[in-house]
Order: sequence, then C-alpha cells, then structure tokens
Amino acid sequence: MSHVGVGPRAVMRSVAFLSAGVLAVPALAGCTSEDPAGKPLAAQDVAAATRASVSDGGTLRWAVDSVPDTLNTFQSDADATTTRVAQAVLPSMYRMDENGSPVRNPDYLESAEVVDTEPKQVVVYKLNQQAVWSDGREIGAADFAAQWRALSGKDSAYWTARNAGYDRIEKIERGANDLEVKVTFSRPYADWKALFSPLYPKDVTGTPDAFNDGARRSLKVTAGPFTVKKVDTKADQVVLTGNPRWWGEPAKLDKIVLRAVPRDERVSELVAGKLDLAEIDPETADEVTLAAAPRDPATGAPLMGPQGSPAAGAPGGSAAEALRSWAVANGSDEEAAEEEILAREERREAEAKAARRQKALSGFEVRKSLEPAYTQLALNGSGGPLADERVRRAVARALDREKLAEAVLKPLGLPAEPVGSHLALSGQPAYADGSGALGEQNAKEARALLADAGWVRGGPVKKDGEKAAGAEKDEKDEKGEDKEKKKSEGDDDGTYIVGEDNKNADSKNADSKNPDDKSDGGTDRESGEKHSSGKNTAQGGAPGAYAPKGTAAPAGSVAAPLAKDGKALTLRFVLPSGPGSETLRTVADRITDMLKDIGIGTEITKVPDESYFKDHIAAGEYDLALYSWPASAFPATDARPIYAKPVPAADGSLNVAQNYTRVGTDQVDQLFDRAMTTLDQKEARDLLRKADSRIWAAAGSIPLYQRPQLTVARKNLANAGAFGFETPVYEDMGFLEKGAQGSRPSAPSTSSPSSSSSS
Repeated sequence: MSHVGVGPRAVMRSVAFLSAGVLAVPALAGCTSEDPAGKPLAAQDVAAATRASVSDGGTLRWAVDSVPDTLNTFQSDADATTTRVAQAVLPSMYRMDENGSPVRNPDYLESAEVVDTEPKQVVVYKLNQQAVWSDGREIGAADFAAQWRALSGKDSAYWTARNAGYDRIEKIERGANDLEVKVTFSRPYADWKALFSPLYPKDVTGTPDAFNDGARRSLKVTAGPFTVKKVDTKADQVVLTGNPRWWGEPAKLDKIVLRAVPRDERVSELVAGKLDLAEIDPETADEVTLAAAPRDPATGAPLMGPQGSPAAGAPGGSAAEALRSWAVANGSDEEAAEEEILAREERREAEAKAARRQKALSGFEVRKSLEPAYTQLALNGSGGPLADERVRRAVARALDREKLAEAVLKPLGLPAEPVGSHLALSGQPAYADGSGALGEQNAKEARALLADAGWVRGGPVKKDGEKAAGAEKDEKDEKGEDKEKKKSEGDDDGTYIVGEDNKNADSKNADSKNPDDKSDGGTDRESGEKHSSGKNTAQGGAPGAYAPKGTAAPAGSVAAPLAKDGKALTLRFVLPSGPGSETLRTVADRITDMLKDIGIGTEITKVPDESYFKDHIAAGEYDLALYSWPASAFPATDARPIYAKPVPAADGSLNVAQNYTRVGTDQVDQLFDRAMTTLDQKEARDLLRKADSRIWAAAGSIPLYQRPQLTVARKNLANAGAFGFETPVYEDMGFLEKGAQGSRPSAPSTSSPSSSSSS
C-alpha cells in the first residue's frame, strides 16, 4: 500500500517538513481565480447502463485479494475486501462522488447539518424513515451512540484501530423524533461527515466481546442491498445475497461471490469461465485487449502468426507419414524425423490451446481508470544521509516525476501527470499543486545541495568494513553474520548495487548463496571501470584519481560517486519481490539512474511481499522505498497521522503513528489541527494546501503518479469495473439485457493508448 489496495479510511498515512523559516514557501495557485483543484484526470469506467437495460438475477463472481480476517472495518486487520463487503451490506451516511468528495446517501440520510456552533458544535441527522436493519428494527440513535462509545477511545476493552473524530463527540441523543439523531461535539470537528460510514448495528458495537469477536466472520444484522450469507474460508470466498428487507432500488443481482484469487492466477480463472470481474496487471490487460482485437475478415479466426503452417514441400496424405517420408528422402534419419514430428505436434497443440484461450478471453474487455491512490518515493529521515534535509531535497530535485509517471501510465493509455499534492488528488476540493515549495527537477541544483551537505565527488572511501552510507542498521554481529540475512535464512534477497559496485571478481564467493546476483565482478557496466574494493590497486580512490593531473576521463566513463567521512553516498532501496510488483521495480530502476546522475548510488534489496511493509517500511529498515497511500475525502483527519511529527513514547521509543519516513514538524501539525477544527470549508482547504507545501519542502516523501486501475470484466456486465473515486452502487450491478449496451468513457486526450505493458 499495496502499500496498495487499502480503502481510504481503512488505513492512515506518512511524512512531513523541516525547520520553520529555513525555506520560503511560494504562493499557492489558490491565489488566482482558477480553481487549483482541477478535474479528475480520468473518469470511472464501469460500462454504465440504466437499470431498465440490466436484467434481473444472476451471480457476479468477483476476484479479490483475500478472504478478510474480519468484517469489522474498525479493526487493525481489516483489508480492502472488508471495505467492499461493508459497502454492500451496511449503512453509510455519506459516499464518495466522481470528484472524490463526500455526498449524502439518500437511502439512509434525508439531511444532516450543523445546527449550532456555540457553545458547542451540534449536528442533527434526519434518517430515511424506511431505513431498517435486516431484523426489522429501525436504524436510530441507539446505533449511533453504541458506535461512538466503542470508537471513542475511552474504553480500552474495545480493540479499535482508530478513533479519530469519535473522540471529539461529547454526547449523542435522540432528536425531536425517532428519525432524528443529535450529536454534540466537545471540540469543533470539520470532518464530521466522515463519521458513521459505515454504521454498524448496536448488536456489533454494544459490547467489547461483540465488537472484538462477533463481527469477524459473520454479520447477522445488516442494512444494505445485500447481506452476508457466509464467509467460506475453505472455498476462499465471501457470499453476498439480496437483502429482502432492503427499501431502496432492489438489487439486480441475486448473488455476489467475492473469491480470493491470486493475481497471477486470475487470467486462468477468466479463461476457465470462473470469474466475471477482476483487477489485473498490465500484462493481462494486454492479453485481453489482443483477444478482443479484430479477426481475419476472410476466416473469422483470430489473426495468427506463421507458426503451425504445413512444411513447405511436404507431400499429401497423413501429415506424420508425409513428413517422415519427406525427411528420409532429403537425407534425415527416421529418429530425426520423429523428433520433428513431435515438435510440430507440440507447436500445433500449443497454438490450439492459445486459440482456445484467446477465444475465451474475447468475451471480456479491459476497463481502466485511475485509483483514488498515489505512489510515492519515501525517504527515511530517521538516520544516515537522509537525516540531512539537504540530501533529501537533492534526491527529490534529481527526479523527473513526469518521466516516471509516463513510464507507468502512458503505455496504458491513461493520463500521465505527476501528482502535485500529498493530501488530495486532482479533482478533489483540497487539491493544489504544492510541488513548487520543493522546486522543479534540476540535477545541477541537486548536486549543489549535496556539496553543501559535505558530500564530495571522488572523495576517499574506507575499504575495511565498507558499507552503504545509509545502511547503518545492517551491521554485522560478533560472528560476522549479516543480521538481515539471518532474518530470512536461505532467502535470496536479490541485492545489487547501482552507482557503486564494490564487488570484484575475486570476491564473488561472498555472494555464492545468491543465485540471482547480477554482479559483473565490480565492473561498471557503462564505463567498464573498476570501483573500489578490497583488491583494487587504487584502493579507496575514484576512477582516474591516480592518473596525471589534467588527464581526460575515458570516453563514456561515469562520474565518481560522492563520499563523506570515508563513506560513499549509497542508499538502501527496498522493494517488494512479488509477481505484482514489476511496475514498482521498473520505476525503481529509473529512479536509480536519475540518482546516479548526481552521484548517489543505490543498493537495491528485494524482499518478500508479506514482509515488505511490516518488517521494512513500518520498522524503518530502509532509506528509499516505493509504496502507495489512498486519497481521502477527509485529509485533515486521515492524513495527519501520516505527516505528524514523531513523538517519544512513555517507554522511550519513538511513536511514529503512520509517519514511516520519520520526518515532521510542529508547524505542519499545527496546520492540520487548525484545518480539523474550522467549519469554514474554504479556510480548511487553504490550511491543508499550506500544510502540503511544507510537506513538499521537507522532502520526506515525493508523490509520483496516481495508480492505474485496470479491471477485466465480462462484456455484458454493467455498472462495474474501474470505479475511480466513486463508491460502487451494488444494487445497480448486473448483466445487460440482450442487445443492450453500456456506455464507456472516451479515451483520454492527454495520451494515446498502447498495447504494450507498463515499463
């Protein structure tokens, strides 16, 4: 987060600024008459269709990443599937619209407004008079009050992952009638619309036991268009069926089956006819697009290559006999002819299988948009070179974010614009491009920042015990064993160094346990020069350092790496190694090239997906990392823990909340606090934009691009696919009536589609 794939309120966020007054923050674009929020870069792509054109009945088989460990979205182990189930079966007072803004959900809420601000903020909710739980009881103040008590943080018996907003409520009362709920706040709270979405019945939130355990594997009482029939851990699926007490538009589908299918197995399940909807990777998207491509007008068959054509000159009759006779007549023995026959048969079988696969996939189409989430480069400022704000800013100024966005999004035919805010995405009210506080990409200025921080090109580097300048936590124990390797015994960490290769051919036995090591024996692949190592003649020196003064560098040679206090400037770049992480690794390769240009080396370590976030990002065991954060409709609440200044805990440890870069300032915290308490929406947006500018200036995290959202859907499936910002409308999903068609958004004008996968 997937680092990735987590709902906007299922997880919090990370990063912040440097000392106040050091950097001047330029005026925001909000000072002009043009709205800096702009528009969403891509619309949702769900094959939208009217309910009249969608048939009644049917089962939607929908691939998800996991069967959730809990159905309670307020618990720490809730995941994206938990959120999906909650959206289909529970009330939400507000939902997200196409711009990523909260809008009232009329199925549950007739109105909600702030009726008093002095002496306390009071919000009155007027509920839909038809809104009832599946057991027939009216949704009312008792449910609101029970959820508040569970999430207020006052009772530690409730195992909650967050209480933001609920901790500001003073009391909840019944209003003028049973349909009114009166909420009084002890402190002003701007993001009050974030509360009670989802709303659980008091059966779940009324006691710690029910909250902690009762809603993990079942939800007996619900209030949405669907209800949870069962969570089947053996079949790896969650089954949702229509709610007979639902008062809104009736669900078109009879059933939704959320099946846990690994990403690398989804295309096979699609071919086998076992799925109707699935998020996919770019390679699968290419294959589905090709399958739907035009066919040969003469035969109606898919266009195919020359393989499988009969051998030229082979006589008629039985193909095998003819080939054998022809081969023997032309000087080949019968054994060679048999081998050729088998090879041809294998090719024909493979081509037939490919044709069947293509035919099966031709019934699907790729629907694409941009996720309400962005990928960032995180810079760990807790120690090493990146503790110096000048080094962080140099790294940030070296990046061509536009090229990185293009590398990921342009091949997919999606708008390739870099993200300009940590707190919102284009189209959301709080969005404004604050990157000007950091400055545009400029390698010359990046080098100047590094020089000012004391990093000297070609400076002396210690040989004995030399390690990456940023890898101070990777020290060896008394026996000389690497602690990181001991953590995952026998695991190939895939480590290699870009920009400073200090391994030579004579030391390759040190890496003999790593079969995937791509080391070229200490030779720089571009320059052909040897970097410093234990057996180099010019020990600790830069290439050419011992040549006579004035000698020109060899043609094509690269600049010497930077060094300080006997250490080369090399940063640990940690990446996930799983099959769905190819895009991140591609982006990392491009970043390493950009950093190499200013003299910074990178030591890339690939780690298993399951340990990437927990053991490296959250634990602070990295210098550079790529991961994603979801956009929120309530950034003052949701973004604060990500960018808040870490504070010492009672036990002496550092409480970083979700600020995994460990970079923060009091000024940013104060701006968040002010934005959270003002009820003036314009003032709140201005405060958030100022906070974002200061987060940019700190260079703790660098937003790169909005994540692509690729789904494959059966062609006759309507109102489902790449949802973009919008909350899915589950009751409208279904299969089209014969002859009906859903509408698709036009291709973005900012880039042209391509069949190639993300590079």
